[in-house]
Amino acid sequence: MDKTLVLYRRERSGIWQCRYKVAGVWQRATTKERDIEKAKDQAKRLMIEAELRKRENLPVITRRFRDVAKLAVQRLEDEQKNGKGKVIYKDYIRVINDVCVPFLGKRNITTIDYAVLDEFETWRAEQMGKAPTRSTLMTQNAALNRVFDEAVIRGFLMQANKPVLKATGKKSERHAAFDVKETKALLGNFDEWIERAKNDESKELRMLLRDYVHALLDTGARPGDELLNLKWKQVKVAIKPTVVKEGIEGNEDAVDAHNLNLSCELTVTGKTGTRTMLGMERTVRALQRIAKRNYKEVGEPLAPLKHVAIATNNDYVFRTKAKVKPTSFSKLFDTYLEEHNLLIDPATERKRVFYSLRHTYATQMLTNDGVPIHTLAKQMGTSVVMIEKHYSHLKAVQAIEQLRGEETRKLLEAGGVIDEIYKAKPAKKNANKLVRKSESKC
Repeated sequence: MDKTLVLYRRERSGIWQCRYKVAGVWQRATTKERDIEKAKDQAKRLMIEAELRKRENLPVITRRFRDVAKLAVQRLEDEQKNGKGKVIYKDYIRVINDVCVPFLGKRNITTIDYAVLDEFETWRAEQMGKAPTRSTLMTQNAALNRVFDEAVIRGFLMQANKPVLKATGKKSERHAAFDVKETKALLGNFDEWIERAKNDESKELRMLLRDYVHALLDTGARPGDELLNLKWKQVKVAIKPTVVKEGIEGNEDAVDAHNLNLSCELTVTGKTGTRTMLGMERTVRALQRIAKRNYKEVGEPLAPLKHVAIATNNDYVFRTKAKVKPTSFSKLFDTYLEEHNLLIDPATERKRVFYSLRHTYATQMLTNDGVPIHTLAKQMGTSVVMIEKHYSHLKAVQAIEQLRGEETRKLLEAGGVIDEIYKAKPAKKNANKLVRKSESKC
């Protein structure tokens, strides 16, 4: 069939091959037939099936990795639309399209063996410019497995022939945190730094960065989507005011001190799904500042959040007045840290990043505030195992106030009568002698 279907044989082979054009692209396949008449029928059948697949928006050559990858991505996207997907699916789709397809795309899914995967690992390391960490490999392997699973579902690959992927990368390093003095400097230098902005646009972005940093340090949220995708309707503010006497007890000059006990509930969606996270006064104040900048109609002190943090407000929280999502926060944060000699951790000589704020939060909650590890895991949206893994480096001296055991000591030293049940009893040996003496008398 001129310019549409061609039948041919390779040198030293009795099997007829064919090539056919679908949507302007030539495809090749084997008829698996030695008889020319049977080969013609099979070639026509293959071309018709390819045309049908094209009309159904399915890959024409279904065994090629690139085509199976499209099906795998489509399945991930469909699961997300149906509410059955996971947050990590976004990363899987990116890895499949940006990492796997560029190297494996043209290969037949059934010819990808361990030798090919070794080549893929070498190429991947070259592209990254470094050896990937174990966590990175686990994510990329999970994405690659989605393509192999799709091939098994479609019958292109047998389960027994599916490669087993292993993550043998280097152990990931813990992000450098800020100690108490550095945290004070981090928070205390913002106002002066904001005033040095060159123009109003730069000043607004610096103010938003300050509020973002305050919220990260106060909640332990994961940098990125958890806060940047937070909407005002997902914010619930709570106020539990208390009054205490400040001054020397019994002194007439003691004055009433009012504490609003500000807090808020933030419904965030991140790596582990949707959860409710608590923010305290620092977060509430940051939200108030954003509300006052972005909404002209709001009033003073607590009024902004009354009018803004409502169920009908679908606006995102961490945005500029023009409702623009910040895209250069990481670079701006680097600039701020570098200007104040906070960018490099002097102990580890590692660069600090936004994730350093999450690690700072966890460290301070564990050592300074004695927050139970199970409570901290819930707040941060992670597991107890991960908390123990990442913070097993905390030395006893850092938790000295917790280890003092003041309450336990007070309980043990308190006076009281010892219960009769715990008083000394005759030794068992003496008791046996009494029994034998009694028996001899009988």
